[in-house]
Amino acid sequence: MELPRYQIRARHTASTVTVYQAYAPEIGQPAARDGRFPAAWKRGRMTWVKPSFLWMMYRCGWATKESQQTVLAVEITREGFEWALRNASLSHFVPELHPDWDTWKQRLREAPARVQWDPERDLHLRPLPHRSLQLGLSGAAARRYADEWTVSITDVTPLAHTVHELVRSNDLAEADRLRPVETPYAMERGSLDHLCR
Repeated sequence: MELPRYQIRARHTASTVTVYQAYAPEIGQPAARDGRFPAAWKRGRMTWVKPSFLWMMYRCGWATKESQQTVLAVEITREGFEWALRNASLSHFVPELHPDWDTWKQRLREAPARVQWDPERDLHLRPLPHRSLQLGLSGAAARRYADEWTVSITDVTPLAHTVHELVRSNDLAEADRLRPVETPYAMERGSLDHLCR
């Protein structure tokens, strides 16, 4: 079945959604151990979260890239996730969505969150035709993410390594069985109109 070009797909429950991030061990390991981000995690910086496990694997090279060796599954409240999306700006100018460049630039400066739609990835990390959400959080959104929205933090680095080894050995069926299942994330009709062309 052909997927819509723009659609949020994620692991989610009635009250939470799981996003992924990759960090150096000195950040990621304490975060997973304590269930919250350590003091060394900079709340003043833009932080990018990804609901797609495979896009995270593409970004961090299956947890092998420098400062990305620890992959975290961060379960956050749906309320917080949807607040960020409602208050987000697209990270690039789209004439069909923005009246003009200056209006978009002003919105981007003021928004506490930003969205990019990047090609989703398959098990070989090749691009797919449909898009995957990347959600950037800054200012109030980053602080709320770390201090209010986070429900749990799990180190999924061993899972990343296991799935990678299965892909390398061409056991794609088992790799697909083990990777997190992500399903369409329903939001109120029209609530993403400012983010999808």
